[in-house]
Amino acid sequence: MGRHGSGTEVFAGRAGRWIVSAGSAVSVLALLSVGLAPSAVADDVQSKQWYLDAMGAEELWDVSTGEGIKVAVVDSGVSETPSLKGRVLEGKDVTGLKGGALDDFLSHGTTMAELIVGSGRGGGLKGLAPGAKVISFRISLKGAMGKGEKAESDTAEAIRAAADSDAKIISMSFGGDLLYSAEAEAVKYAASKGKLMFASVGNDARKKNLIDYPAAYPNVTGVSAADRSGKVAKFSEFGEYVDLAAPGLNLPHWCDATFRSYCDGGGGTSAGTAIASASAALIWSKHPNWTANQVLRVLIDTAGRSWPKDKPSDYLGYGLVRPAPNLLKNRGNPGPPDIDPLTNKKTPGAQASPSAPQEESSKSASGPSKDAAADKPAESVASSKSDDNDQLWMVGGGVAAAAVIGGGALAAARKRRNA
Repeated sequence: MGRHGSGTEVFAGRAGRWIVSAGSAVSVLALLSVGLAPSAVADDVQSKQWYLDAMGAEELWDVSTGEGIKVAVVDSGVSETPSLKGRVLEGKDVTGLKGGALDDFLSHGTTMAELIVGSGRGGGLKGLAPGAKVISFRISLKGAMGKGEKAESDTAEAIRAAADSDAKIISMSFGGDLLYSAEAEAVKYAASKGKLMFASVGNDARKKNLIDYPAAYPNVTGVSAADRSGKVAKFSEFGEYVDLAAPGLNLPHWCDATFRSYCDGGGGTSAGTAIASASAALIWSKHPNWTANQVLRVLIDTAGRSWPKDKPSDYLGYGLVRPAPNLLKNRGNPGPPDIDPLTNKKTPGAQASPSAPQEESSKSASGPSKDAAADKPAESVASSKSDDNDQLWMVGGGVAAAAVIGGGALAAARKRRNA
């Protein structure tokens, strides 16, 4: 949830988040989703989930459905639609609004939950990890409470609650421009509890391009949006805090909180975050003894890209999220259980996994250096590399992936973040 693009890229029923600057409250859009107006009703939503075929979902589900993994969805709440029946657990509502964590006041959180675990019943969205479950943590999206330096967002309370739950993954499809101290501490706390966190980088690249928090915090994986050809969305914000890219264009979504119909043309970095979270659930379910660091390292190691892993793109990060190489070919090196692959620093509280074999990988187990940088634009490469990292959403797909903006090849590399 967050900034939107221009033109038709407007999420129906968006909510405002408040930030405090120079003692005054300023309203900013916090929903990191984009979509068409509610009049554009999707009649067959599953056929429009193009990434399920692109990622080879049916083959993946023969190996893992995400069973045994719970994903905390910190969002506008999650309502139990037919597609989510029996797959949603009540977490915590920190809003003080009417209803509770299982009452979605916007429809955004419910869409994200369906993208992660939906069964598809009733013609609803099919989740990429249909065997997993989600735990709903409802936030107000109105941002800061209090004044001046004491202003804080209610997201900190929700993140801490998610950290104390038995969810392994925390999916955060929201963001704002400013760093909140309590929110930053909550993220550190969640990392110390062994949680794997994903967050949207924002949808305002055409205007401000300010990478959002919590995506910009260390220990949080920032997710950008890409289309079926592997091109980054024009609205997807870019910079050093983009870590991975996931499908985020031309996807169906619930039109509004009445849950009467879906709209076409949605997506955004919100959807990308949900799909990245589902991808992690698939891998973690297959390797239940791995830590969050190891699951993330394998996602990075096996991501689709046409540039060196130690020179991540400002637009697609380490590449396109692809669970297929690990699930179908056992690729990816989990590496050290207690070293964060984003910062290359030890994660406080992370416990060594008793049975995490070092799987096939041609890359360094310690991950890319945080100081890696390059100024040469990445180009598409021939699909002949033995590690298949130049393939698209599926391993062996035969199509090279490149970070592309507006049709021109561009993949600016940058330094890694510091913890």
